[in-house]
Amino acid sequence: MTLVAFDFDGTLSDSEMTVLLGEQCGVADDMEAITQRAMNDEIDYAESLRERCALLEGLDNDAALAAFDEVVLRPGAADVIRALNEAGVHTAILTGGFERGVEAALEREGVAVDDVVANRLPVADGALTGDVEGPLIEGTKDDALANLAATQAVPMAETVAVGDGANDLPMLEVAGLAVGFEPKPNVEPAADVVVETMRELHDLFVDEGVIEG
Repeated sequence: MTLVAFDFDGTLSDSEMTVLLGEQCGVADDMEAITQRAMNDEIDYAESLRERCALLEGLDNDAALAAFDEVVLRPGAADVIRALNEAGVHTAILTGGFERGVEAALEREGVAVDDVVANRLPVADGALTGDVEGPLIEGTKDDALANLAATQAVPMAETVAVGDGANDLPMLEVAGLAVGFEPKPNVEPAADVVVETMRELHDLFVDEGVIEG
């Protein structure tokens, strides 16, 4: 059994959760600027995430839920996930984004993955606190991928990682097959293969024998 781990924002989805949240309270441009610095490896990811979440302090939880409801999968992403599931591949999403946004996007398309490793935005008195919690703030995706592989008894050589940004570099560097999905310039050298669309990704999985054609 192969294990395929996806990044979410910028990979399975072209939505950016923190930007969607920022639009609810007028700080989307600030969010986008911080996000781009982080994805280009110009600022520590954990620091960037805390900076972005701090801008959301006081956002009504209903408004946050409305933002998460806008998160969507890329065209073709649900088909790729379904094909992997049907092939008996263990699928995972490893994201510095937020559980609720991932869940909303998957539910909309009627698909599921085996594991979601993501962060959370605490709520108090009906509003976001400006804090962030979860395993992928300081934790890195290489450790998350290794833990999943060990749990599923999958050798690391048989794992696949798909990502685009700087915080995906750790898992791309340790996976058996590293796939860059429209990767940032500083990430592309770490990718064994680069794809630009979900159709290309599907075809790559066929060529690699991960799924049947």
